[in-house]
Amino acid sequence: MTAALADITPPNVSDVVDLSAHDYDALDPLRTFVAAFSRLLERRPHETTLLEEGAGLLAQLVARDDWLPDAFATPHPSHYQQYLLHCDSGQRFSIVSFVWGPDQRTPIHDHTVWGLIGMLRGAEDSLPYVLDAKGVPVEAGDPVRLTPGDVEILSPRLGDIHRVSNAFDDRVSVSIHVYGANIGAVHRSVFTEAGERKGFVSGYANAQLPNPWGRAAQRV
Repeated sequence: MTAALADITPPNVSDVVDLSAHDYDALDPLRTFVAAFSRLLERRPHETTLLEEGAGLLAQLVARDDWLPDAFATPHPSHYQQYLLHCDSGQRFSIVSFVWGPDQRTPIHDHTVWGLIGMLRGAEDSLPYVLDAKGVPVEAGDPVRLTPGDVEILSPRLGDIHRVSNAFDDRVSVSIHVYGANIGAVHRSVFTEAGERKGFVSGYANAQLPNPWGRAAQRV
């Protein structure tokens, strides 16, 4: 019992690091988006409405590139990074930043839930696929290039299998994704060109989240 109580004891005030007023204000676009998207979900709209209106909200978020903290826009030298920015308490939606180092790309993969992709900086190419009768992924159209301010919609209903790559081989690209679940915990699949299917759970690259809700105390 003592150990259990210790586990839920709040941290000392001295251990809590609040945001400076500057950093708090800088995260206002993220804070505004989270509140607006939560209100949208509370209406329980049909998926078509959800994705259309959600895409508009995400377009507003990625229309400016001055709010994402550097810690969540840092590339890895070998592979892309997925940083969790926010997860709804009911896991109805999550927001992540995808950070692409030069020339990095994903394998062919699915999502199993709806998603919205907004381009923040740089550019990325998304190549759509469908599975043929034997489960082999087949290209289903031309690559879609996203540039800053663009938003793409994904849904299992519409097709959610693709391969994504940084459009540049000499710079970092960053996109903001919104998914209809805690995407880092969702069981999904990657596919080889030959049709081999392998399950995976992506997880996240970060152990801490940006905090748009705390503000430094006003001391007197």
